[in-house]
Amino acid sequence: MSLQSRIQSGRPDERGDDEAREYGGGPAASQPMVADPYADLKSRIHHEIITKIGSRLFAGPGGDGELAEKVGEAVAEALAIDKTPLTRQERAQVTREIADDILGYGPLEPFLRDDTISEIMVNSAHTIFIERRGKITRSSAAFVDDQHLLRIIDKIISRVGRRVDEGSPMVDARLPDGSRVNAIIPPLAVKGPTLTIRKFRKDPFTMEDLLKFGTLTPKAGQFLEACVRGKLNILISGGTGSGKTTTLNVLSSAIPSDERIITVEDAAELQLRQEHVITLETRPANVEGKGQVTIRDLVRNTLRMRPDRIIVGECRGPETVDMLQAMNTGHDGSLTTAHANTPRDALARIETLVLTAGIDLPLRAIREQASSAFDLIVQVSRLVDGSRRITHVTEVLRMESDVVTLQDIFLAKPVETESEARSTGNRLLGPLTPTGIKPDCLDKLASNGVNLPTTFFQTDADRPAVATGAFGRQIAS
Repeated sequence: MSLQSRIQSGRPDERGDDEAREYGGGPAASQPMVADPYADLKSRIHHEIITKIGSRLFAGPGGDGELAEKVGEAVAEALAIDKTPLTRQERAQVTREIADDILGYGPLEPFLRDDTISEIMVNSAHTIFIERRGKITRSSAAFVDDQHLLRIIDKIISRVGRRVDEGSPMVDARLPDGSRVNAIIPPLAVKGPTLTIRKFRKDPFTMEDLLKFGTLTPKAGQFLEACVRGKLNILISGGTGSGKTTTLNVLSSAIPSDERIITVEDAAELQLRQEHVITLETRPANVEGKGQVTIRDLVRNTLRMRPDRIIVGECRGPETVDMLQAMNTGHDGSLTTAHANTPRDALARIETLVLTAGIDLPLRAIREQASSAFDLIVQVSRLVDGSRRITHVTEVLRMESDVVTLQDIFLAKPVETESEARSTGNRLLGPLTPTGIKPDCLDKLASNGVNLPTTFFQTDADRPAVATGAFGRQIAS
């Protein structure tokens, strides 16, 4: 009989092994979670290891491999001295979990190593959900208690100079690989500490990846890359989790390597592969409420750093004013994102964000600034099946009366019939195809050395019918 079975036999009110779930998809939220039978053992040995080799965890001369080996040896020795009867499988499990706690992020480590998982949502110490391939499921993994979860949160945020406590119960941070982290603790989080991790791939997505996923079509991808090279100012809009930052990262890869790029973010997430890149990150206030550096401060500072391109991770406040000013004063080719449901809503949100800066300007003046700043709006959506799609590529034109004129260059239309769903391979949304409208931005692209033929934007209906004659020669009808 295993240790877990022996412990479970003494606890008739808790579930047995036959009710356990695999970590990828666990029980429903209403079902109680099984208590960790090794919790006391792991806690006892954990403290022994920290006492024994704690100083070497931070001052060891070796690399990660050598440190992991030291921890593994120390855990094995502590288990032998403890003399708790364990099977080989139980011993390996306990050793791995203790090492994860000491060297990594405890119960989160298996999820962080799994490349198919894109989001980790810790609702409480005993409730962890994951997102895999766009679908959210519950995991059977759990923390020992709230203090265990708080230790992991503190371990994550302390590495990037952030803090979380009752005086500052919310924090944004990042993992070493750039994954986005948000934590909120009591008294704001009523049911205990809450942690959300938006994972980033070790290898950033490329345009080829987006084409493979069906996020956009080859022609739309070619057009967007041409717009980036041709120094159009682009706003990427969409809802939470729709893929705005991923799209921004992919489009940024088209920026020529000889240009100076400055990125401004709350928590550094972008993974640009160019060499001439400067990454700026905000800083929260200290314990005394001083020393805060906002995105607006950083955007203003970038204007003194001779940027060719300015990339703001997200416009969500007064920094929008400075971003518009930068786009209107010669910093062409800048990119940013904003939360919005449609391209028209994106412009309305930009107006609202400008007003949050406390600047007393008439709406018409704000709209004129926005219409002259942005050349293109790329709308990204997350569909109900979990897929991310670019639904609109919309050009921003001049003002007409008090309204900013927009025109769709590429558009993905909803699928209306079963035959259309079979032909497109998607039952929700058709492919991103040209609308047949020639963009006004072609002149700006040409002035920056990027030329696209006017026939590039023709739809299949606009193209002349072609018959094939002898020897394969094409004959227009």
